[in-house]
Amino acid sequence: MDQNILTIITFLPLAGAFILLFINRVFANTIKAVAFLVSLLNFLLSLYIYFNFNSKISGMQFEINLPWIESLGISYHLGIDGISLFLVLLTTFLTSIAILSSWTAIKEKIKGYMVSMLFLETGMIGVFVSLDLVLFYFFWEAMLVPMYFLIGIWGGPRKIYATIKFVLFTMFGSLLMLVAILVLYFINYNNTGFYTFDLLQILKTPVPLGAQFWLFLAFALAFAIKVPLFPFHTWLPDAHVEAPTAGSVLLAGVLLKMGTYGFLRFCLPLFPNTFYDFVPLFSILAIIGIIYGAMVAMIQKDVKSLVAYSSVSHLGFVMLGIFALNVQSVEGGILQMVNHGLSTGALFLLVGMIYERRHTRMISDFGGLAKQIPKFSAFFMIVLLSSIGLPGTNGFVGEFLIILGTFKSNILYAVLGITGVVLAAIYMLWMYQRMMFGKLDKPENKKLLDLNLREKVVLVPIILLIFWIGIYPKPFLSRMEPSVELVLKQAKAKYELTNKNKILDEKFCIQNKPHKKIIDEIYIKDF
Repeated sequence: MDQNILTIITFLPLAGAFILLFINRVFANTIKAVAFLVSLLNFLLSLYIYFNFNSKISGMQFEINLPWIESLGISYHLGIDGISLFLVLLTTFLTSIAILSSWTAIKEKIKGYMVSMLFLETGMIGVFVSLDLVLFYFFWEAMLVPMYFLIGIWGGPRKIYATIKFVLFTMFGSLLMLVAILVLYFINYNNTGFYTFDLLQILKTPVPLGAQFWLFLAFALAFAIKVPLFPFHTWLPDAHVEAPTAGSVLLAGVLLKMGTYGFLRFCLPLFPNTFYDFVPLFSILAIIGIIYGAMVAMIQKDVKSLVAYSSVSHLGFVMLGIFALNVQSVEGGILQMVNHGLSTGALFLLVGMIYERRHTRMISDFGGLAKQIPKFSAFFMIVLLSSIGLPGTNGFVGEFLIILGTFKSNILYAVLGITGVVLAAIYMLWMYQRMMFGKLDKPENKKLLDLNLREKVVLVPIILLIFWIGIYPKPFLSRMEPSVELVLKQAKAKYELTNKNKILDEKFCIQNKPHKKIIDEIYIKDF
């Protein structure tokens, strides 16, 4: 079971999508039920990983490594550690929630919609568990296809524009990353004499400094677009606003985390010297994203657009934590990935629920909803407080660890980052005040129905997780810590060793006064 569990949870949704192809589209409720049961079963199976995960082991667990295209060095290599564990659990959890939330929202082409949702789940899980670079790239690109259809077919009025923009941005970064993967492939061959795309093997091969710079930029661009990091964020608001509710939930809850995950899994261990050199730039871009996203969210008239821009701000916090490069900040960044998936995913669910009732998302079209739909307002308030990091909720733990770790690294960055917390409280509470309080003076709002049983079932598990992480985060942090410590320790050791060798080379050159050509050869000899 340990060896096959990752294969099962990765491809079970794809098997479910295949089964749906044989169900006649007239049986809409059967299609919905099968899709939901497959996603729910996958979530329950993923809990096996959580309960059997050894929190004392820093390396990969539940590994499976089989030859795939042996002549090219491509393998079917899956594994999971403390960095990817909760991202996989978040994916399986949110997919089942998203499918259940779509029960009445999607009325056309239901079969195609559910097939796309299950296909998307396989792609997302595959990204987080792949340890072969070709396999990783395959899943990275594969998950674009169902998201393309989800937005392009079941999206809003400007769905074609949003879809094309999303795909063009992502594909551009992905192609550069593919080139970088091939370069790593040949660098490893030149050093070891055998071909492999296996990440764990490539990590053992030092990448020359000159090559690190360009390879880091290629990987970082692909990941920065996916985060999205300022100024690569412009595709996100359009995609969120036009996507169906479930699409927005998975886009915010999971797909954006692929970018931040990529920086930790690939950029830091593969290119530590360049990563360290770029810490000031990426920290500044993260801070700009935190403040810019909050300021733009503050002036939005569409509540879904407001939540979309809040994602730019919140993911800026995650990036700030990652580039602070200490255990507290990186753990906070990983936990905040999960927190953002829960809180922002729930916000999109709530916005979708009110849109089904009112067919508008304009903040000015609401007011006094707390009187008419008090249960909805209560759920909205809990999720909103989680999003702004109220103590006792999950958002506080993640933001506190990020700020604490950033203070250790750079006090100025931490102070600037804290402004995002203040701004988030302003725009979120102001939005809530305008929608939920005041006069119930619009006739359409007086006819609104409160949450039904299915909608409560969708929201309650998220609320429970919000309070669990906020009150008792130890089960999460204890499983992350060994893997985080290992990645940071290895990256720092590589960085210090390279710098030491560089200093020794420089001293040798000065003492022996060689020609400039010899100096150049010393620096590029490995490459």
